[in-house]
Amino acid sequence: MNDPDRRDPEAFLRQAAQEGRGRLKIFLGAAPGVGKTYEMLTDGMQRLKAGMDVVVGVVETHGRRETEALLAGHEVVPRRDVDHRGHRLGEMDIDAILARRPQLALVDELAHTNAPGSRHPKRYQDVEELLDAGIDVYSTVNIQHVESLNDIVASFTRVRVRETVPDSILEMAEIEVVDIPPDELIERLKEGKVYIPQETTRALSHFFSKSNLTALREMALRRAAQAVDAQMLDYVRAHALAGSFAAGERILVAISEVPSAQGLVRAAKRLADALKAPWSAVHIETPRTLAFTQEERAQLADTMALASRLGASTATIPAPSVVEGLRHSVADARATQIVIGKSARPWWFELRYGSVVDRLVREIGDVAVHVLPGDDPATPPKRAGRPAAQSWGKPLDYVWSALLIAAMTTLGRLLIEIIDLGNIALLYLVPVMFAAASFGLRAGLFAGLLSSLAYNFFFLPPTGTLTVSNPENIISILVLLGVAIVTSQFAARVRAQADLAQSSARQNAALAGFSRQLTASASQEELMQAICAEVSRLLSVRTVLLLPSRDGPQLRAAVPPEDRLDQIEKAAAQWAMDNEQPAGRGSSTLTASDWLFHPLRTTRGVLGVLGLAREDAGEPLRSDQIPLLMSLLDQASIAFDRMALEEEMLDARQIRERDRLRSALLSSVSHDLRTPLTTIISAMHELKQQQPSDLLDTIDAEAKRLNRFVANLLDMARVEAGALPLKVEPTDLFDAVAGAAHDTRQSLVGHEVKVDILPDIPLVRVDPTLLHHCLINLLDNAGRYADPGTPVIVRGRRLPDAITLSVLDEGPGIPAGAEVRVFDTFTRLEGSDRAKHGTGLGLAIVKGFAEAMGLSVSAANNREPFGACFTITIPQSLIISELPHEDIA
Repeated sequence: MNDPDRRDPEAFLRQAAQEGRGRLKIFLGAAPGVGKTYEMLTDGMQRLKAGMDVVVGVVETHGRRETEALLAGHEVVPRRDVDHRGHRLGEMDIDAILARRPQLALVDELAHTNAPGSRHPKRYQDVEELLDAGIDVYSTVNIQHVESLNDIVASFTRVRVRETVPDSILEMAEIEVVDIPPDELIERLKEGKVYIPQETTRALSHFFSKSNLTALREMALRRAAQAVDAQMLDYVRAHALAGSFAAGERILVAISEVPSAQGLVRAAKRLADALKAPWSAVHIETPRTLAFTQEERAQLADTMALASRLGASTATIPAPSVVEGLRHSVADARATQIVIGKSARPWWFELRYGSVVDRLVREIGDVAVHVLPGDDPATPPKRAGRPAAQSWGKPLDYVWSALLIAAMTTLGRLLIEIIDLGNIALLYLVPVMFAAASFGLRAGLFAGLLSSLAYNFFFLPPTGTLTVSNPENIISILVLLGVAIVTSQFAARVRAQADLAQSSARQNAALAGFSRQLTASASQEELMQAICAEVSRLLSVRTVLLLPSRDGPQLRAAVPPEDRLDQIEKAAAQWAMDNEQPAGRGSSTLTASDWLFHPLRTTRGVLGVLGLAREDAGEPLRSDQIPLLMSLLDQASIAFDRMALEEEMLDARQIRERDRLRSALLSSVSHDLRTPLTTIISAMHELKQQQPSDLLDTIDAEAKRLNRFVANLLDMARVEAGALPLKVEPTDLFDAVAGAAHDTRQSLVGHEVKVDILPDIPLVRVDPTLLHHCLINLLDNAGRYADPGTPVIVRGRRLPDAITLSVLDEGPGIPAGAEVRVFDTFTRLEGSDRAKHGTGLGLAIVKGFAEAMGLSVSAANNREPFGACFTITIPQSLIISELPHEDIA
């Protein structure tokens, strides 16, 4: 049981880990133009005037005069130039800042993606390195760049943000919301203070609509409140501060074994959704829980599963009583509202046991209590079906208690001449405490009653009878009986607490051992077998682990190993994988299965499912085993994800090394062949001028084809190395197609080239040399695969948001399923003798050159006439006749 007056170890360690690191402050805005950079520079200037050493790491002014004016008084660290595809890009010089070692660095646009070749791919990773060095950082970010909100923002703005920062960055930072009303931001936009006037109209009609800005503003305020609330809870837990600190609502629902508890869970979910608050479901495990029937355990497990499916964090808390457990749970969660059900009990039941709701309302403090009606009064809890041993203990317990009382009686008879009669009564407290502590409350009460009778019979005159001659001795008997009852109750309570603590310790030890077993696994096969073996041992169940495959769930590990699954079990496993929910016996889906399947969920989706089954036909698990199972599944998912990532990283390293060696080989071979080929072609040209012949023409054509092949090898090496120099300039597509058709006239002998480009096609911003290479390879490919005598068509079309340039031939087309594969390096289409003349590099070069220019290329089959169709798509941002479009997000 967690003590709310004690420091939370995890929160304390998280705060201790921040010692020596710099502090991060984020200026969070709802949209561009709200003044984040301006506020950051203003705050930095105030720190500078206060005597703090402040430098500007990087600031993007976007041409705004007010922002540029604030830079005048700051020391700006020069940017580092990075060469990317022929362009010089300025990036933050993190090494210069570390060498300068200021107290505070101002770093704008936290979500920025660094140019290739930088130390870190993202700017927020640069910021983390500065923080690790003990440098404070101020930075800016818009709410649409927060990773968890990416999809939500895209759903109503219709703009997909490509640059994001993880939520963990916001959780570790101090957040200042920079906010202005939507009308004021729209007015700033119209005045040209956010974007250039040509882009204002487009921005107002798309991203900067009032509805979008209002929604983004609300999201920014809510996300900042969530981050502040999480930091506040971490602080109060680390310093053991009392109180709920209700800056935001937090809901807690108490669930039990009754069927109406599911209604409580649904009500708590509705309340949490209405308040947009986090919520959790808790079951208080008391000594009474041990007496649950199988039906009650199954009902409790269903309720816990329902709460988990609805998004609650679930927990089972051991406590001596329900009220005490709820008080600790509320204090630990800092809950502001609690949802609890009031069961209809007979008056004598509440008189005997008290009312949980009434006690909770009196003792819970300043927490709002929502009381919902519970189960039907006509159907009180059934206990008759329980074995008597569960309520009264074992008969041997009472035998041992009686023997111990007999021993105390014998000892008292021996000491009667030495000690007073009043002290003899104290001897009987020993068997009472022993019976209560060892065998429970009822055995303790039995020992107390039997002790009072023995004391009366053997020691109070007249001895040998139950008659009491002296009235004072009646008081002694009553005091002895009362002390025995109270002592037995206290001893029984201590025993119950010890049992709960022992159960919690066993669970923690089981989790620690499970974690050690998973960490020791060296391969995925060992890990899967370890997961099955440990879960089977800890929960006393049979286990199987299945992974997804093309043929459905594949059995990869099992304990015992001879287990095999039928079709119904495989269907349940597949459903669990597809829906990320439990399926099978004990769940709400495919209950005919003998197995219960739980998905192993990670941030990358479901990696597999774990199946559990008992030897008997009952429910797979008891309710008290559900929390342990959930913890085991979480650890197994993390370990499985870690193992999968390690294998992927190893594969990626091998692929990178292989590609590096291949690129080096291609570059070396190409350069070594280029010089002799150039000499051969020059000599052949001289020979043809002196003595023309068909043989020399053939040699010359083959030498030029080999030279083109070597050029393709060099181009491919440059593509894979990312070393393509770009010289972007306005290009006429008709001229580009005409030039490519002229240079491939020998490859297109027997084929008429038809150019179908409409006259209204505008100029585009591309590298004309790279586009020329793309068209040459596409036309050469069409010349090889087209049927003899058929034309090759080059078609250009204007779409609403792009220009497409397609090369069509009349030939065998592209095999089904090979539309993407044809662009792979050294891939040639099989099934045609025309493929033997190709090298498998032409289309790969087309794809590499196109992507380097910001274009895309695709392959498909043309229906009428039938043949292959290769299309280069030029996006709207590269079309000169349109106004420049800036990615507002």
